[in-house]
Amino acid sequence: MDRDLSASVKQANNRKRIWQIGIAVALVLAAVFGFRTLITPSISRSEIRTAVVERGPVQATLSASGVVVPEHELVITSPIQARIEQVVRNNGEQVQPGDQVLLLDRSFTQLAYDKLKDEQQLNQHKNVQMRLQLEKKLNTLESQLAIKRMNVKSLQARLADEQYLLKIGGGTQEQVKQAELNLKIAQQELAQLERDILNERELLKADKQELSYTLAMNGRSLEELERKMQQAEVRATRPGVVTWVKNEVGSSVNAGEVIARLADLSSFRVQATISDTYAEQLHLGGEATVRVNNTDLKGTVAAIEPTVTNGTVTFFIALLEEAHKLLRPNLRVDVNLTTATKPSTLRVKNGDYFKNTSGNQVYVLREDELVRVPVQIGVSNPDFIELEDGVQAGDEVVISDMREHEHLKRMKVN
Repeated sequence: MDRDLSASVKQANNRKRIWQIGIAVALVLAAVFGFRTLITPSISRSEIRTAVVERGPVQATLSASGVVVPEHELVITSPIQARIEQVVRNNGEQVQPGDQVLLLDRSFTQLAYDKLKDEQQLNQHKNVQMRLQLEKKLNTLESQLAIKRMNVKSLQARLADEQYLLKIGGGTQEQVKQAELNLKIAQQELAQLERDILNERELLKADKQELSYTLAMNGRSLEELERKMQQAEVRATRPGVVTWVKNEVGSSVNAGEVIARLADLSSFRVQATISDTYAEQLHLGGEATVRVNNTDLKGTVAAIEPTVTNGTVTFFIALLEEAHKLLRPNLRVDVNLTTATKPSTLRVKNGDYFKNTSGNQVYVLREDELVRVPVQIGVSNPDFIELEDGVQAGDEVVISDMREHEHLKRMKVN
């Protein structure tokens, strides 16, 4: 017959049942958490880069590319059409005022100079010859004028005599009329001769003036050719360094062609270009920052070229530290033009995330999880991004590229 179990056996069975239930519950919980772990996306901490949101100033900037150029550069052009005879200074050599850089062949210009000089001497001879001829002609006319004046006086006396004879009955009216006619003719001839002399004097004056102009122009041309022949000994007019020289001995150069460049390497400026889309935001005196090997140099927009070339606008930046030790000719630099300034706002370091993100959102690191948070992105520059809302100071935000995960709202950080 059946007997009741003892209390100890019952207690053992109860403990066994509790253990079985506990193990079952543990297995269920482990399965739940394991499944959750399998379905929750995760990312390695080493794959992301973060920055802490802080409060500070942010300047909105436009990015441009630039190159360091000497602040003062002398461009030397060929004064004449010639041939390069000798290269005296090569690239990189120091020069002082008066030092010769190039020597050009002056033979062709010398021929033109000698020809013009001969023409000048010929014109001077013509000037003397013309003056003597005109003076001779004037002297002849002056003699004729004196004779005409005496003839008029004689005819005047003759008329007076005929009038007197007519009065006393010793002459006729016809004789008086003939004397009057002869006097009028002589007076007309005298007046014509006086006008001819006056015209000859004016012509002499005009011819002298014309010839003097010709002599003056030829003289200036001679001086110009003489100066060009002196300039054919291409010399530096200020201290500096030869940055480029046309060193092809024997090659021909045209008048006005660049044959050398001299630069003063004690000070520099930046020549920058930007898309013409932003041309309206460029203005003289605008603040600019030039980044040279992770060093920022402050400056201002000093000049803007008026023309657009291949869709870009060229402008020049005057640096506050134009003699900084990092500056080198033709060094490429990054240029940031300031367009607006927020003196105190929430900001975070700029990174690849903000260059590639497709919307106003960021990932905030909260304990061991990344949470996507909507934000309003404001002004920016290469260093900082303004976050107007959605985060607060002290939040740790992902700034590395997250394009592969931007569809996820949460991620586990391992």
